[in-house]
Amino acid sequence: MTTINAGLNPLRAVHGGTSTDARTRTLVVGASLALLMAATRGQHFASIDALPSASWAVFFLAGALLPSRWAFAAFFALATALDISGLAAGTVAAWCMSPAYWVMLPAYAALWFGGRVYAGMHRDAWSTVPRLALVLIATAVVTYAISKGGFYFLSGQYPDATLAGFLARVPQYFPASLGTLAGYVALAVGIDAGLRVLRSRSSRRQARA
Repeated sequence: MTTINAGLNPLRAVHGGTSTDARTRTLVVGASLALLMAATRGQHFASIDALPSASWAVFFLAGALLPSRWAFAAFFALATALDISGLAAGTVAAWCMSPAYWVMLPAYAALWFGGRVYAGMHRDAWSTVPRLALVLIATAVVTYAISKGGFYFLSGQYPDATLAGFLARVPQYFPASLGTLAGYVALAVGIDAGLRVLRSRSSRRQARA
């Protein structure tokens, strides 16, 4: 992923090149993340049932790659709209939209912030991979505690909810959540690396021409 140093304009730091190129690439990244969320979140007209939800990864990557803070609000609005459309279509259970649903706001904010933190730590070198892994794990732990803990204690689906009961569920569900987040982020890193190699080769060919 492209270097993002603290104190620099994220648009310049993430994308480089001219301001027009930077805006274009930001729009492409934002649209791609929105399509990924729409294709994998729940069951609705645009979803692909075989794919696990990429929502955690979308918010993490948006925090790392998109410069505008308004993008967070836009993605949360998109997630909510997809859930409401699924509820209206009868493909999302009503209990999914319990009062506990709104704990997703701080949960997604934690993912966004995790992306921002990693952006400031990133370097274009393999040595940055352990940093990414540590940030992903820490972010996933916080997000899981907020989202799953909020649902467990506030949704009303577990009338006898206890801290011990919640902790007992962690080994069963947390690894899958972390694995899905890491998998989509790794895919994004691979795509970014491939595109940067192609751009580099294209630049060298143009220089020789």
